[in-house]
Amino acid sequence: MNNKNDYAKSFSEGLTSVKLNGKCGFIDEIGRVVIPIQYDDVGNFSEGLVYVKLNGKCGYIDQTGKEVIPFKYDYANDFSEKLAAVFLKGKCGFIDKTGKEIIPLKYDCVLDFSEGLAAVNIGGNFNPDEYCSGKWGFVDQTGKEVIPLKYEDANFFENGLVRVELNGEEFYINKQGERVEKKS
Repeated sequence: MNNKNDYAKSFSEGLTSVKLNGKCGFIDEIGRVVIPIQYDDVGNFSEGLVYVKLNGKCGYIDQTGKEVIPFKYDYANDFSEKLAAVFLKGKCGFIDKTGKEIIPLKYDCVLDFSEGLAAVNIGGNFNPDEYCSGKWGFVDQTGKEVIPLKYEDANFFENGLVRVELNGEEFYINKQGERVEKKS
């Protein structure tokens, strides 16, 4: 690797992504190319799959490089808690490892699942590199909205709590949507 855009990331599930001359692929722990260096972008292996981008579309491959979920999404995230966020035509939702849509692509922005819940947004404009405005709430892994979409900001659950913002005030809520004081 000799140019500033070339890289090798940390290992995940025995493989690491590398970028060489503007294309990405995967090598094993002894440096052998396992998945050809041919993709425009790649994620990190998670739960046996990784998103890859080729010719402007994202899909998922397994550790042998076999396509598991077709290249049809505009943007995709790594799997988290058996679901992955996918983005198509400006809308977001979640798929399972077979590619089945579990949570409809109806949201404007989403965050990955953490502790069984994912933050979802209506009224924002999706851009993977920018903050998403609009109203945030939380869904469970069936897609049921368990905490109403009313917050101006939301994050990932950690130890049963998540930081949210409402009417310019930041505070923590639990998985039932109840305001709680975070203990240090």
